[in-house]
Amino acid sequence: MKPRRIGFLFNHEAVHQVAHSAPTAFALSRDFPAIDVELLVSSPAQMAELEKIAAHFPGQRCRFTPIDCGPVAKALDRLFGKFAPIKKVAVLRSNIERFAALDALVTPEKTSAMIKHRFGLTDLTMIYARHGAGDRSLSFNADNALFDFLLLPGAKFRDRLAAAHLLEGRPYEIVGYPKFDLLSGAAPKLFDNDRPTVLYNPHFDARLSSWYKYGAAVLDYFYRSDKFNLIFAPHLMLFERLLHVSLEEFSMTIRKRLPKRYYDCPHMLIDTGSPASADMTYTMAADIYLGDVSSQVYEFIYRPRPCVFLNAHGAQWRDDPNYNHWMLGEVIDDPAMLDAALARAPAEHERKYAALQREAFAYTFDLQETPSSVRAARAIVAFMERHRA
Repeated sequence: MKPRRIGFLFNHEAVHQVAHSAPTAFALSRDFPAIDVELLVSSPAQMAELEKIAAHFPGQRCRFTPIDCGPVAKALDRLFGKFAPIKKVAVLRSNIERFAALDALVTPEKTSAMIKHRFGLTDLTMIYARHGAGDRSLSFNADNALFDFLLLPGAKFRDRLAAAHLLEGRPYEIVGYPKFDLLSGAAPKLFDNDRPTVLYNPHFDARLSSWYKYGAAVLDYFYRSDKFNLIFAPHLMLFERLLHVSLEEFSMTIRKRLPKRYYDCPHMLIDTGSPASADMTYTMAADIYLGDVSSQVYEFIYRPRPCVFLNAHGAQWRDDPNYNHWMLGEVIDDPAMLDAALARAPAEHERKYAALQREAFAYTFDLQETPSSVRAARAIVAFMERHRA
């Protein structure tokens, strides 16, 4: 019987998705040597991240394969790539024959379902490894049903997908969060002072993000502050594109540039897209989280700490599961409230939110003694064996 060929696709403008499925690929190739594991990689930045993560998995046997799109798509991407995911879709179309040679393809994002449902590879087994662990409605929409097998971080995902009737007859397995397998060592110290450090981590969504309405006021507050350090590390896609569209309730906005003074301020660290924005460097280093709808809050509460959330779009968020994470800290409606909210955040965290954070973390992530990447690899093998039968 021929060995299985399983591909892992890394096809994005930024690197934030890599750590969500790469550990599974390396664990799979190390623990199941009869399986041919191929990493299909569309950019040098993603390749560099994969090589860095591979060092955590001695004995892994993955093949690293660069993939690309045609010259016309690359030219269009150079002109319009800051506005739309031109290259990402073109890479899918340009590599259909390569995908067709696989028994299964694992991907951390939903656009890849086009391979099966738009570009004709209806027999290809597609496995969704998802990235992030947030509460936004898009994480639980009907696109989940485009995949043959779902790898879920925890019970939260099972329950919300089931409530949306998306698990009826849909194979899935709860495997934990492979990205956490990469955590090691103490939290980094990023400033040469003893001020508390706040991480401001706005999302890119044109409607839901606090950045477009309140971002300038937030950065000015910390620029003038003699109380706090600030790490400004938004979702990587905020500064990857100039035009941002919201699919929650359709809207568009242009992202503005940052003034140079913020980069020169010694108690502010500005990172608009380096790998450190996605590898938990900042979520581990900060003392307080300030954000809106980014799923990184769930990585932050790996160690429960104070959180403050900015409601910049007038959301009626209570009892709305898309905002469950706003139960984990104080929600404010105006940056003018920021100074008072940050002052009371440590005491309020201990009094009210620490226990809620521990409960929410356990519901979101089913972590066990066996590493999540190993559990995910075993789940893929078991599913493929059932699929073979």
